[in-house]
Amino acid sequence: MALQEINSHKEMLEKLDAKAKSYVLLFKKGSETSDCSYKNMEEATNQLKDIQVMAADVNKVRDIHTVYHIDSAPSLLVFNEGEFEKSIKGCNDNNYYKSLFENALFTAKSKAEGKPQKRVTVYTTPTCSWCTTLKTHLKNNGIRYSEVDVSKDQKAAEAMVRKSGQQGVPQTDINGTMIIGFDKVKINKLLGIQ
Repeated sequence: MALQEINSHKEMLEKLDAKAKSYVLLFKKGSETSDCSYKNMEEATNQLKDIQVMAADVNKVRDIHTVYHIDSAPSLLVFNEGEFEKSIKGCNDNNYYKSLFENALFTAKSKAEGKPQKRVTVYTTPTCSWCTTLKTHLKNNGIRYSEVDVSKDQKAAEAMVRKSGQQGVPQTDINGTMIIGFDKVKINKLLGIQ
């Protein structure tokens, strides 16, 4: 689904999805960071269906950022069931945006099916092939997860070691239960994967 350009706060309110997450990118066309954000957001939205993402150029649209106290562009406004939830500032890569949108779609699907989602955190590093295998397994089975790159976050790495007593990755925290490595049988059992 492509980005929907909007021209006013009123138009934005009319288009917000009252039953799911919606996103509004406030960007300043011609700014390097804004153009980066717009391009990456566009790539992410083109890969997904059923996600509502709007965009407003603050050079033309001047009535949205004041309502939500946004003082920098780019900023991604996140709305949950029509209510403003938070803003995400700056340019992120398209995988970040895709993950954000997939997470919202998964949550909406789980909510509609009445299935509670377990809290899943995967501790990884960029060079770990088993981490990639684990993440692929979770995605293929529709499991939403948070990823923590312990090579970039020392505090998270220390917290992981405190929880498990191990330094290696991948490690998966499923509702407080730590699983070391890609233990498919244990992961499937804890997450109810058949």
